[in-house]
Amino acid sequence: MKQINLNLNSRTIIEKVANTATDVLKSGGVIIYPTDTIYGIGANAFNEEAIEKVMKIKNRNSEKPLLVFVKDIKSATRIACIDSVVEKILENIWPGPVTVVLRKKDSIPYSLTGNRETVAIRIPQNEFVLKLLEKVDFPIIATSANISGENNLFDSEKIMQIFCNQKEQPDLFLNIGNMRNTQSSTIIDLTTRTPKIIRMGIVGKDSMKEFFNKFNLN
Repeated sequence: MKQINLNLNSRTIIEKVANTATDVLKSGGVIIYPTDTIYGIGANAFNEEAIEKVMKIKNRNSEKPLLVFVKDIKSATRIACIDSVVEKILENIWPGPVTVVLRKKDSIPYSLTGNRETVAIRIPQNEFVLKLLEKVDFPIIATSANISGENNLFDSEKIMQIFCNQKEQPDLFLNIGNMRNTQSSTIIDLTTRTPKIIRMGIVGKDSMKEFFNKFNLN
């Protein structure tokens, strides 16, 4: 696994590293990259071989779906069913650490959704990831950078230690050093009239309740 140090305070470095990561993703490779919450494992969400590689790297059950990042709501409509009501909700949620489960479209492989008819999506609040999404013009897998079932990894040396000792490895690690220990995104299901919280993450219960009340979603 190749490693590149990424300085998020330098636009020149961000641009250079984003170009390198773009080449890896477009060729079907897998990266570890910093998001607005934790380190994630990324790949082209349309590429079934890349999806399979991510599953092997994480030792993840193929029936478990993978979250994806998109650059904007228009991009989300390429892979999910979004009506005017849902679009209004998404405009108030994104960008940010709230993942939304929606009905999938045929463009997204079932291998990514765990054979479900739904897909989990969000727009991250992160300059680097948004730049990456602009360059690749496809949704990027955004599953946590850990072995399935184990704790999230925030220590860059620990990430190198774990993934460099595996038979199946990511192709590139974009290293910003140790990240602040925080939670993953909150996940809500918007496939029904009444939203359901699937995973309570960095956005807490009170904030989600306030949001639901705002849109009369309770």
